[in-house]
Amino acid sequence: MTSGADVTANHSVADRLVRQAVAEGARLVVLPETWNFMGGPSQVVAGAETLSGPSLELARTWARTLGITVVAGSIGERVPGRQRVRNTSALIGPEGEISAIYRKLHLFDVDIGGRSYRESDTTEPGEEICVAEVGPLRLGMSVCYDLRFPELYRRLVDLGATAVAVPSAFTARTGRDHWEVLLRARAIEDQVFVLASDQTGRHPDGSESYGHSMILGPWGEVLAAAPAGEGIAVADLDLAELARVRAELPALTHRRRRVLGE
Repeated sequence: MTSGADVTANHSVADRLVRQAVAEGARLVVLPETWNFMGGPSQVVAGAETLSGPSLELARTWARTLGITVVAGSIGERVPGRQRVRNTSALIGPEGEISAIYRKLHLFDVDIGGRSYRESDTTEPGEEICVAEVGPLRLGMSVCYDLRFPELYRRLVDLGATAVAVPSAFTARTGRDHWEVLLRARAIEDQVFVLASDQTGRHPDGSESYGHSMILGPWGEVLAAAPAGEGIAVADLDLAELARVRAELPALTHRRRRVLGE
């Protein structure tokens, strides 16, 4: 998606893409970071919603009516009584219930490519990590900049994760060199499926996202990738393959926890 400040337009695009993914067999759908609203720093708080707001209600409707599980990317979640938001990802089960909530731990405060990003000016970091059951999967949740912190993903694996979701609005400047490399690294080192849904193209606030949404297997291979620009990626996740990779290359069992202070 190339989301902007028009929530209705973003909802319309997301609805079309979700239904396209389901028509191609998707049972678990992952939307990108801030799929419902992307505006400049001065608009972030105004564009925030509660967990019962229209964006997550739409995602709950998809889950119920289409019989799917939805990782509703992330939204700006309003913090009651404060001019702040949380960057919040919701996992919604096929009955339409919100079954897990994850709030982004690592905030993007970076000066790069001639542009300054200060997510912490408007956003409070989360304080908890999250792994949830999704059918036969155990899904670890993360958001965008979290991808650069491998200790988070190792902790998710310690909690039983077999797949991780990475809804993102990864910048075009960093994405060209780092997006696929980091995704493959997380897949390989943690022997998990990686479901990475990224914003794409230039947004109305002038920022530009890299795109190239993709699904990776536990050997680090790209199972499916979205085309350039708006689109979807769909793949089957073979848990027998994950078990084979972990058995044949049992690196997770060879960790020197005592020496490393774990």
